[in-house]
Amino acid sequence: MIIYKFGGASVKDADAVRQLSNIVKSTCDKKLVVVVSAMGKITNALERFINLYYNQLPDIETVFNEIRQFHFDIIDSIFNDNKDNLFSIDDFKKSINSDFIKLHNKVNNAPTSDYDFEYDQIICFGEILSTKIVSAYLNFININNKWIDIRNCLKTDNNYREAKVDWDKSSPLVTKSFSFNDSINVYLTQGFIASSVNGYSSSLGREGSDYTASVLAFILNAESISVWKDVPGFLNADPKWFEKTEKLEEISYQEAIELAFYGAKIIHPKTIKPIQNKSIPLYVKSFLNPEDAGTVIRSIKHKLELVPVYIRKQNQVLLSISPLDFSFIIEENISKIFALFARYKVKVNLIQNSAISLSVCISNNTSKFGQLIADLKKYYKVLYNKNVELITIRHYTHKAVNKVITDKKILLEQKSRNTARFVLRASK
Repeated sequence: MIIYKFGGASVKDADAVRQLSNIVKSTCDKKLVVVVSAMGKITNALERFINLYYNQLPDIETVFNEIRQFHFDIIDSIFNDNKDNLFSIDDFKKSINSDFIKLHNKVNNAPTSDYDFEYDQIICFGEILSTKIVSAYLNFININNKWIDIRNCLKTDNNYREAKVDWDKSSPLVTKSFSFNDSINVYLTQGFIASSVNGYSSSLGREGSDYTASVLAFILNAESISVWKDVPGFLNADPKWFEKTEKLEEISYQEAIELAFYGAKIIHPKTIKPIQNKSIPLYVKSFLNPEDAGTVIRSIKHKLELVPVYIRKQNQVLLSISPLDFSFIIEENISKIFALFARYKVKVNLIQNSAISLSVCISNNTSKFGQLIADLKKYYKVLYNKNVELITIRHYTHKAVNKVITDKKILLEQKSRNTARFVLRASK
């Protein structure tokens, strides 16, 4: 049994859905679990929708209609591929429209005070709609498959937006749901979402579909995972940022964990550990050229000579925190600071301390940044720079460093044997 994971770019429009079906068709003689994300940029659109709802702002109907129309345009296109098929597009549209009615009814009620909870109750619609459409299309073109609502078997705690999988509860439910005992070779389900022990929708963290595939691979003892991307494999830099990139043919689990931890977008940080525990290889494959080898992540005994790998995290904030009485930054201070970060669910990407100051680089994705700063200022002097970039270079060289710091103002620099990191602000 193998697992395929398709991200949003792989279902961004009708042609992408057709290409996905071609890839699945070439493998559907094997036992296959297909994990699919929300279509295109729908997760971003739903986040805008959530913010409008939570803050009770106008234009929510406009965004709702845009999301709805996007899905129906894809339905109208792909289900016209076979005029002789007895499939009723009108009945299917009614089924999909019932999900939009549920979404609309949800926002007719005032939100609770828990933003993260409200986020997860709405964001899940992206994956549910996407997978229903893809599953129906596969059946439409005679690729027999079974749609599974992952929320019925993947259980988590109540830490909404960053929920932790409850392995003990999930394992028997997943095994039962994906049994391959009903003459079905292909199961299709959602990435990123799950349900809490209280029965509400939860999510595994942004871009968490890779992790879903990894969890399923571990529980179901998969032979391999293939993650289908709009790039030829694991590249040493984001091609949207670097003109010349190189593909890495193979990477060890350890190296992949390091790269994901530092922010490489190709793989979700939590993905590697479950498959490493069972030595399940993960292939990063080209969605457009599925015959290409791509990159394999696996257990590697021999030494790899890796080229420099560049990782760029934008929209960062550099905080400098020091005690008001000029006392030393000791364990007690650090514990108090990180307790506040945990309360506001702030992701810390870099730490550096001196005798009387602690510098941290964090992602600027909390809606409560002002409250965080206000709480920190009760005990500490706080300075911060917004809109900075965090650049990480694994296996750095002098030439590689110069390539990224030229004409930039360095706010913070950190180096170890294999890794160089810079917090940068572009010079004016």
